[in-house]
Amino acid sequence: MSIGHRIHVIGSSCSGKSSLAERLARTLALPLVELDALNWEPNWVGLSTTDPDEFERRLRDATADDAWIVAGSYARFSERVFWPRLETVIWLDLPLPLLLARALTRSWRRWRSKQLLWGTNYERFWPQFMVWRKDESLLWWIATQHRRKRRGMIERMARAEWAHIRFIRLVSRAEIERFVAELQSRGDMPTPCVTSRG
Repeated sequence: MSIGHRIHVIGSSCSGKSSLAERLARTLALPLVELDALNWEPNWVGLSTTDPDEFERRLRDATADDAWIVAGSYARFSERVFWPRLETVIWLDLPLPLLLARALTRSWRRWRSKQLLWGTNYERFWPQFMVWRKDESLLWWIATQHRRKRRGMIERMARAEWAHIRFIRLVSRAEIERFVAELQSRGDMPTPCVTSRG
């Protein structure tokens, strides 16, 4: 069974959403929509909080066509704008220790290399350790939101309004690699990784 042409890759921060979405976009020859790129303005100003109407407008424009792969969560906006037309959600539900380790190594690598992110922003490494500064620490965000996000996603999967969506829950790096390999080789859904409900 095909995973379709309207796909949303979601998961916690540092779960690998963008990387997987990029690989699938190449494999399936679909345009990639990066939600962080739509959201972040210079100096880490996020439209989702400062100008939600503009962020939603950008999201609607980016998903106006009939085929795309979206990377990123922003559940409040995504569910309203394009989930009614969505065919497949790929949920990267990785263990918390792995996410925290990735957050540190990714932030360090981006900070050391001065990698430019989403236009004019650069990685801030040291604030990640300042867990008392909740608005700046990615480590705090991942650690405190992991269980809540997992619970919320399981609830969404059971809701009747999303019964038209095929949910694929991948819980390890090995499952992700197997999923991509089977998709590349067969062009259809690798059934061992599918969780349709619950």
